[in-house]
Amino acid sequence: MGSETVLPWFAWGAPRVLFLLGLGFLVANLKVAGDLIKYRRRRHTALLTWRGQRPAYYRLNILLAVTLGLLLAAKLVRNEPDRAFGEAMMFVYYGCAFPLSMRIARGFYGDGIWSDTGFMRWSQISALSWKEERGVTLILISHFRNIARRLQVPAHLYGQARRVLRDKVHEHALRMGGSGLDLGSRDDDDVV
Repeated sequence: MGSETVLPWFAWGAPRVLFLLGLGFLVANLKVAGDLIKYRRRRHTALLTWRGQRPAYYRLNILLAVTLGLLLAAKLVRNEPDRAFGEAMMFVYYGCAFPLSMRIARGFYGDGIWSDTGFMRWSQISALSWKEERGVTLILISHFRNIARRLQVPAHLYGQARRVLRDKVHEHALRMGGSGLDLGSRDDDDVV
């Protein structure tokens, strides 16, 4: 198998792979845009919120955005805009969508909790658990899906967070149940 057969396959396959990657990043960009719109609508109902922590790899993402921007510029200079879809979608994600998603305030809102990975309505939460290793983390478990979401709570807001949860239990917005063994002897206030 000579190099003449490998090079044409790579030249034919690489643009398609980049196009498929671009489609995936388009979906990710639309998801982040949807999250930003939802956040703007609900931020006036904030009960207790804070800025999310920047992930450890934040600077790497910005470096990727710069690199993709240079690649995109090179393709546009070479007059190949039809072959730049994948790079453009990755650039939009790493250069715009990801940094903007870090501006979404995590915490408690009138209709639910914005965790580190997305929003969950009060009515969707069936169980809560506090994890106190290397910081305070609230684990949320959904009624409808077998998913758990995490919310890192700043240590100085721990007491206020527990108070918000207790108030939501008293308002019957937050009902515990559906996970674990419930013998009827547990009070929802004790879980919070």
